[in-house]
Amino acid sequence: MTERSHWEDVYEHKAADQVSWYAPHLYTSLDYIRAASPSTAARVLDIGGGESTLVDDLLDNGYSDVSVNDISEKALDVCRMRLGPRAGQVHWLAGDVLKLDLPANHFDVWHDRAVFHFLTDPAQRIEYVEQVMRALRQGGWAIVGSFGENGPAQCSGLPVQRYSAEALHSQFGDSFELVEHKTEYHRTPWGSSQEFVYCLCRKSAS
Repeated sequence: MTERSHWEDVYEHKAADQVSWYAPHLYTSLDYIRAASPSTAARVLDIGGGESTLVDDLLDNGYSDVSVNDISEKALDVCRMRLGPRAGQVHWLAGDVLKLDLPANHFDVWHDRAVFHFLTDPAQRIEYVEQVMRALRQGGWAIVGSFGENGPAQCSGLPVQRYSAEALHSQFGDSFELVEHKTEYHRTPWGSSQEFVYCLCRKSAS
């Protein structure tokens, strides 16, 4: 089974609130996005948005240039149906983040909750960071949430890489300043706790 077919199968057979990463609202993500770019004209890219309601909350907060990526077309369809007419306000980018043809020096904010930790091959992580470097404007912000050191070793049947804040930031190198980090304990729909670490990093302006 390919990576894409794996995720299409997940979203085909499970409702949005039946997956471990489900949360009614991604408050930490939203708070970091608003802190990074309080201007609602900011160009925000949500990587691996899946069926999350972050896009709804960004629109509710007045953000007018929002792009949502996911490898699963099915997941994006669920978001579009939920948003109804407002879906036309969003740029939808289906595909593997490592292979997306993203505009250079374009986005003000790159947000990723729970994609990066699936990149267990160092070569994949290098490709990912190259995408961030290319797509973010100088002085732009990268917000990345991943399983913490005490988080689960697998998710959705796939192995993951776990990080401390320092280890997560180190993947991005000296071109990114670690401005803030946070540990969060996500409560799954069935009541278990998962440790996440979030890093708010700023791309060098030079």
